Amino acid sequence: MRVELDEPKCVAAGQCVMASPEVFDQREEDGVAILLEERPGDELLDGVREAVAVCPAAALRLVEE
Repeated sequence: MRVELDEPKCVAAGQCVMASPEVFDQREEDGVAILLEERPGDELLDGVREAVAVCPAAALRLVEE
């Protein structure tokens, strides 16, 4: 699985960081999401799925490969 972040769509709500802090962070200057792990391990996928589901801007996508 691979995570995609559409950075221009991000509204800096921080929901992804709260759902999966191992995979997402936020830039200090504007709060826009940062993808820390493009291909998270299986143990992190539940948090990533939650992050994708709660993102208010629909800026995240989980791609099955």
